[in-house]
Amino acid sequence: MKTIAIANQKGGVGKTTTSVNMAASLTELGKKVLLIDTDQQTNSTDTFRASYEGEATLYDCWLAEDKEDINKCIQHTEIGDIIAGDPLLREAETKIARNPAAGLTSFKKMLNSLEGYDYVLIDCPPSLGSLLQAILIAADEVIIPVTADRYAVQGLSQIWETIQNVREIMNPNLKIAGFLLVRFNTRTNLNRATYEALENIAKQLDTKIFDTYIRESVKAREALVARETLTTYAPHSTTGEDYKMFVREYIGE
Repeated sequence: MKTIAIANQKGGVGKTTTSVNMAASLTELGKKVLLIDTDQQTNSTDTFRASYEGEATLYDCWLAEDKEDINKCIQHTEIGDIIAGDPLLREAETKIARNPAAGLTSFKKMLNSLEGYDYVLIDCPPSLGSLLQAILIAADEVIIPVTADRYAVQGLSQIWETIQNVREIMNPNLKIAGFLLVRFNTRTNLNRATYEALENIAKQLDTKIFDTYIRESVKAREALVARETLTTYAPHSTTGEDYKMFVREYIGE
């Protein structure tokens, strides 16, 4: 079982879109996939048409006083398996801070009870706090979606510092799988210039930019509104095809 965190502290860079479409594309290739929504905004949960009301959520199996078994928190939807996010995850930072030593490793211990999955994908919140650290301690790899603009590239040093801290203290084998360019436009001069800067950063961080980049399309936005992944809503759209190509690149097929 490989655990992959989709992370970037900057909001609006396609973490949820990448998470849900990567999960759907892996499932389409016959892989057994579990998506975990760790964001209190619950966007991945909404796209998978799961619910945090009347159902056991990530909060219940991770942070509640009387914890549920993680396997009982998995919702089996038509799109795939998911552990739903929960607005109560806003309490995560406070709860972890009460006992940092145990709190930071509790997410990993919880995942150890999972069985039967090839991939566990984690849709991370747009933050650099204790919640993200706990996720990175449990992860094997990090995929960092990034838009090709100057401000997005400038912010990469912050998540790099967080990853380095986790490596040095709790998870020395944590790997940055690569930067995934999203909403990319090859015709824009700013994007091309920023791409070159991102290449230099990737070399410094001992990682790479994935060859596949994700083009922006209206269908991607429409799919989120329709609460669907591109696999079902618009599989032949440019963005849908890009995510399929990216997943094949990532797993080496």
